[in-house]
Amino acid sequence: MPSHALKRPALLALCACVLVAQSMVAAINLLIPQLGSSALHPSHAEILWTVDAYVIVFAGLLIPAGALGDRHGRKGALLAGLALFAAGAATSALAGAPLVLIVGRGLSGAGAALITPATLSLLMRLAAPAQRLGAMAAWTLSIGLGGAAGNLGGGLAGQFLGWRALFWAMVPLAALLIAVVARVVPRTERATAGHTDPLGAVLLVAGLVAVLFGIIEGPSYGWLSARIAGAFGAGVVLVAAFTVHALRARGPLFDPRVFASPRLRAASLGTATGFFGLFSLFFVNSQYLQEVKGYGPAVTGVAIMPLVIGMTGAQILAKRWSDHPRTLVGTGLALIGLGLLGASTASGSTPYGLFVCWLLVISTGAGLSMPPLTMGVVTSLPPHQAGLGSGLGTTARETGAALGVAVTGTVLSGHAGLLQGMGPALRVVGVVVLVATALVVRGYGLRTASSAPSAPSAPSAPEKVPTGAGR
Repeated sequence: MPSHALKRPALLALCACVLVAQSMVAAINLLIPQLGSSALHPSHAEILWTVDAYVIVFAGLLIPAGALGDRHGRKGALLAGLALFAAGAATSALAGAPLVLIVGRGLSGAGAALITPATLSLLMRLAAPAQRLGAMAAWTLSIGLGGAAGNLGGGLAGQFLGWRALFWAMVPLAALLIAVVARVVPRTERATAGHTDPLGAVLLVAGLVAVLFGIIEGPSYGWLSARIAGAFGAGVVLVAAFTVHALRARGPLFDPRVFASPRLRAASLGTATGFFGLFSLFFVNSQYLQEVKGYGPAVTGVAIMPLVIGMTGAQILAKRWSDHPRTLVGTGLALIGLGLLGASTASGSTPYGLFVCWLLVISTGAGLSMPPLTMGVVTSLPPHQAGLGSGLGTTARETGAALGVAVTGTVLSGHAGLLQGMGPALRVVGVVVLVATALVVRGYGLRTASSAPSAPSAPSAPEKVPTGAGR
């Protein structure tokens, strides 16, 4: 496969796939009131699981899904993910009981876990070296656009259509993407690793799901409750068991020693930090615009679109300054933290125009930092493990997002209402982002062993990479 095989139609198709997968993370949030009063009569816990099932399954399966695509075919993994995503959406749309809706959301989340790492892995394998940063910027922009599109789509469905319409819309959209991907996206060489690691996959997925459950449900059950403490404890034990297993296995899912790379550690922390701040904003943003400013769901979806403007403009600068990733990452993450501190001053009398200024600061920071952070994670692994690298990076992204929502929700719960708790919540998150930014910048300054993992993922034969197709 020649390195210049990434044509514009393939780039657009891959970005559209990740946009659709990401959109369903946010879209459901604006439909919560309608779901609560629907004929399903879901309990409060069932509504929470309807929201969380997608994120927990999505984030929990990302690393094995990325490795699966590397070993058995990235395009095949993408097509399977789109089909599973559509099946989950159809199940949700047809749901006659809350449990069926939750199962449908989980199926779509599993599809998204196959889609996201496969798209980035294909981009990295198909793009020529000079194309990669631009392709990476387009991919990360698509994630941001997916969040905005999800809010807009959820708002429109909530105000003018039924909640089922959102899920029905995903079915033909996923079918269209399957047809387009099959036609315009080339296949790439598979990794030649001859081993699979089902035990490692089970241990890692179970550990990540337990930790994510604890993070997401902590504000609801209490951080010191037996249920949450048990989830965190189980997560730690399972991840430790995976680490021991991976260090001893002939062909592990991945070698934990890759985290000996300072660049990989810093890029993973930076990715989690950026989404920690962004999803804290997303959690309070729609509530602020609806409950405090009095906007309807559809208007709220439109009102947050300036986030896209800042992210798009900043990524043009990120491409020009691509030779200075440490500066881009530090500046971008600092802008996210400072923007959150600025947004924390918003009150009921704050003009929308001023609030938008803080949104633009935050989205500019995301646009500057996310492409080099994503590149930092993926290029810290060998080229044939691009899917695994994407899975690691996206796991950091989703874990940071879950933490942002959990911390913000915890701070809000200690105040009488949204307006009283929004400022303190955003200030806490903003300070955490700034402190983490300093750690990330320091990690980017540690050059030793930052360009490659300290040990290979598996003692298998190296992949045959066609001329020009590698890094």
